[in-house]
Order: sequence, then C-alpha cells, then structure tokens
Amino acid sequence: MSEAADPTVSPDSLSSRLPAPSPPADTCALPRTRLGLPVLERESQLASLGQFTIEATRGAGRLVLLAGEAGVGKSTLLEALRQDLVGARCSWSACDGLFVPRPLGPLFDLADQLGGDLLQRCHTGSDREGLFRALLHKIGERDVVDVVVIEDIHWADEATLDLLRFLSRRLRDAAVLIIATYRDDEAVSDALRLTLGDLAAQPSTRRIRLSPLSLDAVRLLAQDSGSNGDRLFELTGGNPFYVTELLQAGLAEVPVSARDVVLARAARLGNRARTSLDVAALIGARVDVSLLAKLCPNPTALDELLASGLLVADGRWLRFRHEIARLAIAQAIPAHRARSTHQQLLTALCGHDCADEARMAFHAEGSGNEEAVLRYAPAAARRAARLGSHHEAAAQFERALRFADGAGLVERAELSEGLADEAALLGRLSVAEDAAERALSLWREAGDRLREGAALARLSRIKWSMGRGRDAVAAARASMSVLEPLGSTVELARAYATLANQRMLFAEYDTATTLARRAQELAERFGATDVLSDALNTEAVSGSCQSLEWLVLMRRALDIALAGRHQKQAARAHVNLSVIAVEQWRLAEAERYIAEGIEYCADHGLATYAIRLHGEQAKLFERTGRWEEAMALTHKLFRDADQSPVNRLGGLIRLGVIRARRGEVGAWECLDEAAAIADDQDEPPYKVGTRLARAEAYWLADDHMEARREAELADQAAGTSVPWQRGAVAVWLRRTGSERPVCGDVAEPHCYLLGGDTTRAAQAWTRLGCRYEAGMALLDSGHETFLRQALTAFADLGASAAATLTRRALRRLGARAVPTGPRGTTRAHPLGLTRREHEVLGLIAEGHTNARIGERLFISVKTVDHHVSAILAKLGVTDRAAAGRVARPDLPS
Repeated sequence: MSEAADPTVSPDSLSSRLPAPSPPADTCALPRTRLGLPVLERESQLASLGQFTIEATRGAGRLVLLAGEAGVGKSTLLEALRQDLVGARCSWSACDGLFVPRPLGPLFDLADQLGGDLLQRCHTGSDREGLFRALLHKIGERDVVDVVVIEDIHWADEATLDLLRFLSRRLRDAAVLIIATYRDDEAVSDALRLTLGDLAAQPSTRRIRLSPLSLDAVRLLAQDSGSNGDRLFELTGGNPFYVTELLQAGLAEVPVSARDVVLARAARLGNRARTSLDVAALIGARVDVSLLAKLCPNPTALDELLASGLLVADGRWLRFRHEIARLAIAQAIPAHRARSTHQQLLTALCGHDCADEARMAFHAEGSGNEEAVLRYAPAAARRAARLGSHHEAAAQFERALRFADGAGLVERAELSEGLADEAALLGRLSVAEDAAERALSLWREAGDRLREGAALARLSRIKWSMGRGRDAVAAARASMSVLEPLGSTVELARAYATLANQRMLFAEYDTATTLARRAQELAERFGATDVLSDALNTEAVSGSCQSLEWLVLMRRALDIALAGRHQKQAARAHVNLSVIAVEQWRLAEAERYIAEGIEYCADHGLATYAIRLHGEQAKLFERTGRWEEAMALTHKLFRDADQSPVNRLGGLIRLGVIRARRGEVGAWECLDEAAAIADDQDEPPYKVGTRLARAEAYWLADDHMEARREAELADQAAGTSVPWQRGAVAVWLRRTGSERPVCGDVAEPHCYLLGGDTTRAAQAWTRLGCRYEAGMALLDSGHETFLRQALTAFADLGASAAATLTRRALRRLGARAVPTGPRGTTRAHPLGLTRREHEVLGLIAEGHTNARIGERLFISVKTVDHHVSAILAKLGVTDRAAAGRVARPDLPS
C-alpha cells in the first residue's frame, strides 16, 4: 500500500530527493516550449505530481490518471513537471487520433526512447506479452526513476488499454511514475470507461483533474497584451488553449467554430509553410522531420512553422503544440489536396524506417489507393490481432473489405474469415455471422472443398455463441460431411473438436469423448496443438460430468495452450477449470482459478472470456452468501458488456434467485427471461439450472404446486446428469412433495439430506462456506433447535422470504418468542463494507499480510488484493495503516 504523504516536501525540493542526473541520451522527450506564458492555478496539481514522483523513488510506483477537457493544459502541466525533475528518466508517448489507431503505438514510441531489449523486441515482432514484460523490465530498472507519459488515451487502441492494466497491477514495488492523460469533456468509449474503472481499483492509481482557469488567471495572462481579460474569459470560458490562441492571434472574438482560432493563426503563414503544416497534420501526432523534408524540402518554411508556435521541436521529431490544432488543420484541407498528400506520404513512407502497416493503410485509404489498402490493411489487421488489439484488427479487415470488390475470390474469402474471427472475439456476433456466411459462399464459389469445410466449422462456433444450438450442430455436421471424404486433415480435426464440444454441451458425454479423441489423434499427427488443447478440454469437461478424472486432462489442455501461445484455448481452459470447480462446489479452488483466469484474459485482451470468468465469480459470490457483491458484479456485466445469451442466462438466474430469497420485486422478470433463453438453447444443463431456480422462487412464495411442476421439469431435463446437479434436483423434488424417484448418484450434502441426516448435511454445507444451503438443510429438519439456527442464518444473509417460512414452521411447532424482524447484523454496514470486506478489514487491523489473510479466509492473495483496494476506496484512505485506524472503533474488542 502507499506510504503516507510527506508534508515537508515541496516541488522546489523535489530535485534533491531524486537520483543523480541521467546521461544526455536519456533526457526527457516531453515538450519544452512554453511560449513565454506562465503556468497558473496548477500549483496543487504540480505538487501532487511531485509527491507521487517522490513516492516512486521509494519504490511505491504510481499510475496517475490526468483528466480534463480538450485544451485545459494537461500537456503544459506535464512540461512544468519535467522542468522540476532532475535525474529522472522521462519518456513521452501519445495515442494517435487516426481513424484506426496503431496497435501499441505508445509502447513503440517509448521503445524508440528507451532502447535496449524493448526496442529489439519491437523490431523482431515479439508477441505482446513479451513486449509488455520488456517494457516493465526496462522502466523498473533500479538505477533510475522513470517518469512515463502516455497522452490522449481516449484514442488508445485496445492493446494499449490492456498495457495500462498490466502495468497498474505491477507498480507496487517499482520506481516508476506513469501518467496517462485523457479528455473527459465528451462521451468516452466503453473500452476506456471500463479501463478507467479497472485502473481506479488498483492501490497504485491516483487521479488528478484540471479545471479551466479562473477569471483572475485570465486577467493576469491578458494584462500585458492589451486585451480585455473579462471579455477574454467570457469568450473562452477559461480554457487555456483558447486563451493562448486568441492572445497569439490577436483576435477580439472567438469565431463560431473554435477550430477557426487555429486556422486564423495558420492563415498568417506563407504558402510554403502552410503547405508544410498541412502535410504535417496528415502525418499524425508525431512528425518525423526527415519524412516532412522529403515532401516539403524548404528549411525556411520549417523555421517559419516553428516560429509560429503551431509546431514544436522534439529531437528528430516535431509535434503539434496541441492535438486540437492538428485536427483543425487536417480537417480544413480540401478533399482533393488531402487525397494527393496522402498518396505522396504513402510513396514517401515505402521503405521508411518509421512506417508501419496501420499508418500505411491509413494513408492508402486517404489516397483512395485500392491496391495499397489491400496490401497494408490486412497486414495491419493480423498484426493488431497478434498484439491483442482486436477492435483495431476488425476495423482494418473492414477497411480492406471496403476496397475488395475487385479482388479475387480467395482474397475476399480470407478477409471475410479474418473479420469473422475478430468480430466473434469482440462479441459482435451478427457481424461475425455475416462475414462467416460470406466466406462460406466465396469458398463454395471457388470450389475449395477443404476451406468450405473449415468455414462451416467456423460458422458453427459463431452460431453456437449466438444461442442457436440446432443451427450450430447442423453446420458442424455439414462441415464433417464435406471434410471426411477428403481424408485426414487439420481441418477435419477441428471439425471433430467443434462437434465434440457441442455434443458435450448437449450432455451426450460418451459421444463427445469419442469425437474429442478422434480430434486429438489427428491434431497430434499434424502438430495442431491448438486443436489438441481444445479437444482435451472437451474430454475433461465430459469426464467431470461423468464423475471421472478430469483435472489432469484440463491441466494438460491449459499447459499445451500456454506453451503454444494459443490464447483462446488457454482462456477456454481457464474458464472451464473455474466452471467445473464452481459446479462441484470446490469454491476455494474456484476462487483461485477465477483470479488466475481473469489475470490471464486481462493481460491478453480476451474480453469475451473475461466476461465469462466474471460471471463465474458472481456465481461464487452468490453461493458463499456474498449477495451484494454477486448482484453488483452481475449488474456491472449487464451494463458494460455485450453478452451472449448463455452469459446473460447465468446473470438472470442469479439476480432472480437472490431477489426471490430476499422477497424483493423483480425476481420473476429475471426468471421468466431466463426460462425463455434456456428453452431456446435446448441444452440440458441450462434448463436444469433455470427450472431449479424457478422451483425455489415458487416454493419461497408458498406456491408448492408450481414449485413441484418446475422441479419435475428440471428432473425431466436432467436425466442422469452430474451428481451435484442430480442431487439438487432430487432435493427439490422431495422438498416440493413430488413422488418422482431419485435417479443416479447424488453429491454428499444432498445424499445426507435425502437420507434424513440434516445435521450432517448442514455441516457439509457449512464446511463449503455456503450458509444459505446450510440453513435450508436445517429448515428441512422440522426440529425447533435447527429451525432457530436456520432463522439466524437467513436473517444474517437478508434472506427474508426464507426467514418468513422458517418463522411459520416454528409457530406451527408452537415455539415461543419467535423473532419477528431482521437482526441488527443485516443493517447496512457503518463503513459501507460487504461482509467479506469487513472480515478482511479486521485482519488488516490485526496486522496480517495479504498472504496471511488469504490463508485465514481460504481465498487467493489476488482476491485479498482486490478486497483491500475496495476497502481503501470506501474508507477514503491511501494505506493499510490508515484503514486499520479507521477500523478499530468498528471492530469488537
């Protein structure tokens, strides 16, 4: 956790606290020009940045989120910080405002400045995990304090946002200050909003927001120019960028469009300088001087640009003083000139050392050069996919397809397949389906049966994700009918693996295992380790559902995927490890598996799998009585993610059953929608889970006839399913008075309950950490002592509907002094903490480390980290010691 702030430190003394100066080669790349204007009303923010830098020198790394409206002075503040730093190694980077951002553009900017292994990996095309770790290693060197700036993350690509998440989780012991700036004066993307939420939860994160200047500050800036400060403030609202532009341009009024302020300054340039300015604006945020000189070989024009202040020098680069200015210039270029300039840039960039496929594709599209778009956009898409920038990869495939009308069948089919794969990863399932259907049609037209079979398997997987199980199975069978006559191929192995997974989900476990083993045999013959991992995964899940050994197979599937860097298969293995552990009520193991899986998916940009893991985490919260956390996480998933029907189904069941237990409104709204989805999916596990939830809700409402009907529907769908699910069905059949016989094996707690041993059943549930299920077992006993214990459990959980039924049972027995209301412990926690957070806080106050807390509570250290971060945020404190001081009055003596 962070150290307490040092009240004796001021920005003026900051340099004395930092290491000796770095060599000249490591000097800071931040802008150095202030145009003679003072930094006003930024003293407190500058002092905070200075304090965070000092904390970083002590090994307590910091990530600062610096927010403010466009033009409010974020870059100016950072420049002022740079001037205060002595001995720190500063590195500057920025996200491009291009239509499709360069994947990991800021990381490559930093590599140019930091060099070493990081730069070597960038040149050799290392994978993104290697790049992330190389950057972390480079900026974590103990002989220097690193200040790393990433500007304009509102334009960041997906992989760059993942990089920020990666770094934020690893700053605790690093001598690093990372500052990320973004605009908050406009609607941010969903990706950025989610990232900001994730970053804010990390203990190393700090926030700073810049506000516009006050009237007094604007008057001070205006006093030497002869301008009316009051009028200037009225026109600009105190926005420093517009204030500066008006003072520089000598304008008395802000034109209708703010961009015209910039254009008015540009209009004072000579023709050659203005042409150079236009070219620079189309190059991007950072302008390579040698590239600009190729198109505009006039030193005088460059001198004029620098003198104007619109561009500033930064080593071998030029930068626009503000991105608003660059965009204003770029958008004002006439279409015919922009097209011509893009073509000139495209030609000049060929063979240029700063070129990359994304930038080439941008200029190719701007020039309308179809051939160049089809050369660079697909390459940019595949590179983005390798780096985990799946949004950018999809956008590049879409860019290529806009220019592909004249391309051949094979090229169009491959582009469509690329878009289908990336869109499926992003949850854009209708786009994925359209692209996959188009690819299938093109392969058929081309007469390529092998690729046609593979396209059918791809389409099957997409349709399954859309909740159209029957269509998915039909496509998988069609794939096999096309591929089997062609003999043994990798594509046939993948088709077997696809159908095996679907048979497994339909509870046809023997068939699934047979198909999975066929897929494994072919995959091993052809060295297709991704297919091998997939098939082993499916066999493991099938085995778990038949009470067979499964963990060894699943671990092998995960190890093969990790070794082969098959990220989707590794994520699937993480998901299924978690799912099986939760379904088998191995909840302590599940918590560890979920934490490991979420970290892997976050590091590799696999949002679709992360959503599924968070769904399992919410289910675990529900089963362990952490209902507030379960509902909050479920609502967050519904709000933040485009979910498949299957993922939504789990959330609906969870919300419905918790509301039913609490006697709250809205339970049936969720459970009715869940039933519709489960029936449409037609997969037994989903039907059973939904019908059992509905049986419980009816039973809690004292409608035993409907509860029995739902329990029997669950029994009808279950067949001889897994022991845990079979046991739950058997218990609800008995609880609702059904006369149906129990079929198949049942798990231990259910077995005890069905045998009439409610005490052992309750003990078994308590050992698993499931107080509600333990209470239900005690309620079934019908004995007063056990009923009172059940009532205590239900009251503590806030399960008012179950508590009401328990009170009725006590009164029927003639019990006296039956409690009539909720216990005091169910009231809102005075510190706003959940039950588990309260437990963690108590152990913090006792001085335990996170590792020890994890051992005491049987949860992973990473989970403890998350709880500690949430506690610090809720208490409004910055370190564990302060949290402990707040906690002590609240804790029992």
